Amino acid sequence: MTIAGSDSGGGAGIQADMRTFALLGLHACVAVTAVTVQNTLGVTGIAPIPPETVAAQMRSVVPDIGVGAVKTGMLASAPIIEAIADTCDELDIGGGRGVALVVDPVCASMHGDPLLADDALDTLVRRMIPLADVVTPNLDEVRLITGIDVVDAATQRDAARAVRDLGARWALVKGGHLRSSELSPDLLFDGDQFISLDLPRVDTPHDHGAGDTLAAALCGALAHGYEVPDAVDFAKAWVTKGLQSAYPLGAGHGPVNPLWRLG
Repeated sequence: MTIAGSDSGGGAGIQADMRTFALLGLHACVAVTAVTVQNTLGVTGIAPIPPETVAAQMRSVVPDIGVGAVKTGMLASAPIIEAIADTCDELDIGGGRGVALVVDPVCASMHGDPLLADDALDTLVRRMIPLADVVTPNLDEVRLITGIDVVDAATQRDAARAVRDLGARWALVKGGHLRSSELSPDLLFDGDQFISLDLPRVDTPHDHGAGDTLAAALCGALAHGYEVPDAVDFAKAWVTKGLQSAYPLGAGHGPVNPLWRLG
């Protein structure tokens, strides 16, 4: 299941998640948190879904269909986050319980357009990160969450420790925005061991939906029974191939392309 916003341009959000789930041989269930008005140039409007409706989508699907793993993306507002966290508790999602939860702490679009209300960041940190089996911030998000500006391997480790200290079982600090290397260095931490995942950086302007796609692939791998380190390794390889086959679309940034799987 993906709990996230809808992207009218089809490049990110639930659209990106559903493509990845389908190509991993999984049926995608959704709880829509917001409808965005966006294209390849940016976000020009957001219509949040009522919190009770977001929770009702979860309560409708999980007991009937069942879910193997859940991911969150754009959560829009503090009341929506509170409703999702309460419903996760009710349905035994995340928190080390039966259904794994991947929290992608989406705060802004790749263009810098805000996707989280100003007063919602504290709620995201306080309610969702402690439920996360894996939390997947990029460098901008980790700076907002922890106050740490990641500029090298040492500060990336500091950030991973800080995120893990907020209650997540595993912290994945993504290094794709760290432009000082020819590699894209991601760092996974469970409180005891650091696992580095370095792959060559893909030189493309068409990277819309990369974070969503990685988190969805991670969620899908967990649903297939992968352990967290193997699931993260799989997701990293998946999004890299998606970036390698990304395509131009519109006048701005084209999307990551999980359709590489179809050849």
